[in-house]
Amino acid sequence: MSVWDATKRVLVGPKLASTRLGETLLPKRIALPVFASDALSSVAYAPDEILITLSLAGMAGFAFSLPVALAVAAVMLIVVASYRQVVHAYPSGGGDYEVATVNLGANAGLTVASALLVDYVLTVAVSVSSGIQNAKAMFPFLSGHEGAFAALVILLIMSMNLRGVRESGTFFAIPTYAFMVSVGAMVAWGLTQIFLLGRDLRAETADYTVVGSSEYDPFIGFVVVMLLARTFSSGCAALTGVEAISNGVPNFQRPKSTNAATTLLLLGTIAVSMLLGIVTMAKMTGVKMLDIRDGVYLVTPAGEQIHEEATTVMGQLAQVVFYDSFRPGFYFLMTVTVIILFLAANTAFNGFPTLASILAKDGYLPHQLHTRGDRLAFSNGILMLAGGAIALVMVFNASVTMLIQMYVVGVFISFTLSQTGMVRHWTRHLRTEDDPATRAVMKRSRAINAIGLIATGTVLFVVLISKFIHGAWMAILAMVVIFGLMKMIHRHYDHVAHETALDDVSDRALPSRVRAIVLVNAVNKPTVKALQFARATMPSSIEAVTVAVDADETTEFIESWDAEDLPVRLRVIDSPYRQITQPFIDYVKQIRSDNPRDVVCIYIPEYVVGHWYESILHNQTALLIRARLHFMPGVMVTSVPYQLGSGQAHGQRQAAAEQQMKDAHAIRAARSS
Repeated sequence: MSVWDATKRVLVGPKLASTRLGETLLPKRIALPVFASDALSSVAYAPDEILITLSLAGMAGFAFSLPVALAVAAVMLIVVASYRQVVHAYPSGGGDYEVATVNLGANAGLTVASALLVDYVLTVAVSVSSGIQNAKAMFPFLSGHEGAFAALVILLIMSMNLRGVRESGTFFAIPTYAFMVSVGAMVAWGLTQIFLLGRDLRAETADYTVVGSSEYDPFIGFVVVMLLARTFSSGCAALTGVEAISNGVPNFQRPKSTNAATTLLLLGTIAVSMLLGIVTMAKMTGVKMLDIRDGVYLVTPAGEQIHEEATTVMGQLAQVVFYDSFRPGFYFLMTVTVIILFLAANTAFNGFPTLASILAKDGYLPHQLHTRGDRLAFSNGILMLAGGAIALVMVFNASVTMLIQMYVVGVFISFTLSQTGMVRHWTRHLRTEDDPATRAVMKRSRAINAIGLIATGTVLFVVLISKFIHGAWMAILAMVVIFGLMKMIHRHYDHVAHETALDDVSDRALPSRVRAIVLVNAVNKPTVKALQFARATMPSSIEAVTVAVDADETTEFIESWDAEDLPVRLRVIDSPYRQITQPFIDYVKQIRSDNPRDVVCIYIPEYVVGHWYESILHNQTALLIRARLHFMPGVMVTSVPYQLGSGQAHGQRQAAAEQQMKDAHAIRAARSS
């Protein structure tokens, strides 16, 4: 086993056979944290974004926090109900992409796919960045290095997902459930203290005054509408991740659609309850947030101005509810909040590779993204997603406020097109369905999806109007670029399929003549092996060719050739400029005929070595010649390997390691049976 293979086994675990794919399917208790952690964790930063945006209007803006949260919650419940219809109608895992493609056409499907791919990358970047921002409340040394630490966290989550969906899901389940319980406990205990114990809970920023941006002064008329629209669009970040379940239906245990729909219902109920609970607590305790980029600042009761970001909503609430009455609760809540925000990226690490695999199967992304890796996970998709997210957190230094401006627009594009497709889906089936009971179910589903279309379309319009100049344009540009790339990839695969299709009887005809050429430069075992192999193929003609670079060495080589009485004619090509590659290529061009059924077959002896550093010392000329000949029609290249001692030893070690792995698998299989 090579060093790379050994390292890979340590990082991702032993290989899994394709027959064990069923073992990686998820029960509902694991599927909820795997696919819903993004939407659940958004309650940790969606309230921040609501209050930060409202701070632009100063103190007057915070009065609208709860109405905005209620509007976001209503849209979330509508979207959840709509997607329950999607997972039943399209359980194959294509989700929005499949719905749009089948019902609205390929271009609509690609629009959805490009939007989702961008949004998955942003999901990872935003979730991890928010986790870093919350972690700064406990670890101040993170300030100034947010991007680097966020990149490290993404690498850690990537390595966990490379181990497989079920293993990563089991690992992520405990902190996800701990987060849900701790947030519920915080809201319940906080409300108990306020209403039953009569305590006046005041957040650390409750007595501060927020001075808003001059852009929203005075806060009346159209200005109110624009700010509320922008706030609503920021709060709708809480809806991201809902679509991941529709893309991940194949990963559920049977009955897949039923389990996915149940998980969606649990997701919507829990997420809405947590969001409204946190915003209500923030309003009752006087939590303030501010957007310092737009000149907003705090004023203390003593008149001192503060131009620094305030602690997150979760941080302020955890402190006011738990710090004095039950301090371990404060540290526990903040710890699981940071963890869940990191793990929320796991939703994208399951949704992105699955969608990329479907797109690759359809020929819109490289085919390598379709195949599963050693651990039955879509490893290439996982690596691609991690690379994109790391680039974002490094460029924006893990700033949630900056990244959130690009967020949401993609997911609501997919939401809207998906609901449009579902309305057409039910309408099409109603034309051919005669059973009254089935028609009633279809009409109800169509009504749900129609409501979803109106809601998501309205939100999309609001998001585009309110966020375009603030950063949404970058996400839209990325979607356009990805859309164009997928069209180009699909066009390339179509051209290749057309060019390689059998369309003529001549494609099946045997070559009329095969001219074999063996490239030689010494009389030794590799050369003789290549000559014998070429002769065994019984070509029409055969000759050995060497390039004369040094006159004395060439003379000695010819004498050795004659002395061994080798049964192949030797041709010497002169090279006045001491080149090997170009003179040999020119000779091959000369002997090629215009007959498409004539073939020139080049045999090149190559050394097989056991160490990477030995490769530097051998086969470089052969590599260059082979690369040049591959572009020459009517020419085939065959490498004839010769194992040196180190190569043979390496092969023996590899065979022994493979045998050990087989024995280990056999032992595990025997134990499990």
